[in-house]
Amino acid sequence: MIHKIQKFTDTTYFTNALKVTIATVIPVMLFSFFGKFEAGFTIALGAFFTYPSDIPSSLKHKVNGILVATILVASVNLLVNIIYPYSWIFYPFLALLVFLTSMLSVYGQRATMVSFSSLISISLTFSDINTGWAMVQHSGLILAGGLFYLVVSLTFHYIRPHRYIELQIAECIKLTAKYLKLRGDLWTIDADKKAIIEKQLNLQVELNTIHQNIREVLINSHISAGSSNQNRKMLLVFIAMVEILEVALSTSFDHDKLHRKFDNHPRVLLTYQNLAYNLATSLKQLSESVKKRTNYIPKHTLLNDLNALQLAITDYEKDLGKNSASEGVFMLTTMLEYAEKQVEKIKIVERAFTSIVNLQDFTGIDTDLEKFLTPQYYPWRTLTENLSFSSTIFRHSLRLTIALLVGFIIGKILPFHNVYWILLTIIVIMRPGYGLTKQRSFHRILGTVLGGLIAFGILFFVKDNIIISILSILCLLLGFSFTQTNYKVSATFVTMYVVFIYGIVTPNIGDLVQFRILDTIVGAGLAFLANHFLWPSWEFLNMPMHLEKSINANQNYLKEISIFYNKKGTVSTSYRLARKNAFIEIGNLMASFQRMAQEPKSKQKQLPKVYKLTVLNHSLLSSLASLGTYIQSHKTTSASEAFNVVVDTVIRNLDEAIALLKENDFKLKENLPKEDLALRFTELKNIRARELKAGIPIDEKAFQLKMQEAQLVIEQLIWLTSLSETILKTTTALKES
Repeated sequence: MIHKIQKFTDTTYFTNALKVTIATVIPVMLFSFFGKFEAGFTIALGAFFTYPSDIPSSLKHKVNGILVATILVASVNLLVNIIYPYSWIFYPFLALLVFLTSMLSVYGQRATMVSFSSLISISLTFSDINTGWAMVQHSGLILAGGLFYLVVSLTFHYIRPHRYIELQIAECIKLTAKYLKLRGDLWTIDADKKAIIEKQLNLQVELNTIHQNIREVLINSHISAGSSNQNRKMLLVFIAMVEILEVALSTSFDHDKLHRKFDNHPRVLLTYQNLAYNLATSLKQLSESVKKRTNYIPKHTLLNDLNALQLAITDYEKDLGKNSASEGVFMLTTMLEYAEKQVEKIKIVERAFTSIVNLQDFTGIDTDLEKFLTPQYYPWRTLTENLSFSSTIFRHSLRLTIALLVGFIIGKILPFHNVYWILLTIIVIMRPGYGLTKQRSFHRILGTVLGGLIAFGILFFVKDNIIISILSILCLLLGFSFTQTNYKVSATFVTMYVVFIYGIVTPNIGDLVQFRILDTIVGAGLAFLANHFLWPSWEFLNMPMHLEKSINANQNYLKEISIFYNKKGTVSTSYRLARKNAFIEIGNLMASFQRMAQEPKSKQKQLPKVYKLTVLNHSLLSSLASLGTYIQSHKTTSASEAFNVVVDTVIRNLDEAIALLKENDFKLKENLPKEDLALRFTELKNIRARELKAGIPIDEKAFQLKMQEAQLVIEQLIWLTSLSETILKTTTALKES
């Protein structure tokens, strides 16, 4: 139990919750001591409004983001108070203010959170409308609250400057370990490959998010503040984790074929699976060690696992004889080399956390880092280009504006207790996508009802204000801790916190619970209806764009691999960028599919075909990673003309699929006739056949490497061609239907 509590409290979510809890509780307690509860509570509101804008980033971007949010939340509060008495202009002003504030989301994640902070400030302004000098004081106190939150956040940063990135790296290692475990599961006889691949795709969505968080902090800090030893170590570990993921993805063997081939020799596959599991376990141990800041002591000797696989391959060769076993040995040797590559990268990570860092490990990690970040600039053109119904954010902003105006009018006309709670519920629940809005509506209502009942029950028996105050602080802390991971639990604790606070300051607690539940139901209902009927953003409308981006990213990755295979040399920045984008886009594609699966059945248009294309793109990426990893880690021969012709054919297939998704009518260059393509594969195979017939040369190792290269490259080219053709056929079927 104690271990679970420690594990929960040492997370980014709990740390963020602790920051906002401290920033809101201290002003209330301090000012209450001097009899100025309302002033303290207003400062606490300012801290609460500002908190969402504190997202992962470099110190400079963190400070700038919080300052902008602080100024905005105070400004919109003042503006609403000034215009509120003039009803003839107030409603148009409110609509414009909400719309423009919501449209800030076009500038990315940080702007989205600043927008969210400002919208919350607008809604809670109606809980206490002021006039004259009082409204200036009120806005000033909100500004002070935002600045106080900045002080608290910076204090946490300077106390443990590297803790956030340590936790993010630990989570990245843990998720990568899960990915390796899933790859190992594929070697189980009769494994449910469809379910395993779906889990891998879901995991890729999480990995994309964690990778982006790490890039934002590490690379921005590296660029703005220079390279500290700790920063370089973490950057080294992150790069190693990306490469481990690439190698894991690259083990795209035909498992059914391998099981059939080694049915009578199951030891080799079981030995490989055991090695794959131990790789995952080693990473999981590393993750725990980083979280706990303890010395890493490996439980598994990975070199022994590699030796065990090598012995299994040797025994297989002895059992069948050198000639009969040659093809199987090539396959198994390739698998062994992938595993060796993984062990090599894991050793780099181990050295980074045991302070035995090889200076050679740092070579080249500073190269072109800024290219791996999304540029942060805010041109006016970005906003104007999104002022159309083709923009998801524009439609969402219109929906939100209308829903809030309707909610405000309903709250004014009908005898609702707190109009602002209807508005707050709409803002918190409503998302651009239907599925998430529906889910959050349900969780919000359930959490509110449950939290209200629990809190009401506690207040019925507990009358001591000190105990209630302690419970309210605890509920606030837990409510913020679960916001990102379990919204239902978060809503429950936040409701309990609100009820406890009102339980201290007002005797009519029963009425409060009833009105709070009613306000929540109305707000959730309006959010749900607006998302369903007002220019809804159904995911099937966005799916062609995500498919196109994923196919295009894979195509660019293939082009970079082809360039590298032809020119050799070192891995270029453009290669690494193409790999990064391919990983990101397959994650984005799967996230889009997940959203589509949450929507009404009538809007899940061609869901099986969309899922098939998602899996095909994942398989294509896996095959590309396999080819790319091999040519990076081996001294390969010159690329033949046949290789380039086949690669061009794959690229043209993908070009045509992209053109279909774009609904372009132009005629693409015809692909090679099937007969010519078959001749190219025959040409590649004949190279290997001639070398086999020539007998074993003097340098047997060199010969085996050449045979292994020929086999792997030919197999991957055949597989890439097949995948590109299937993607084109499935895309055609999707567009026709």
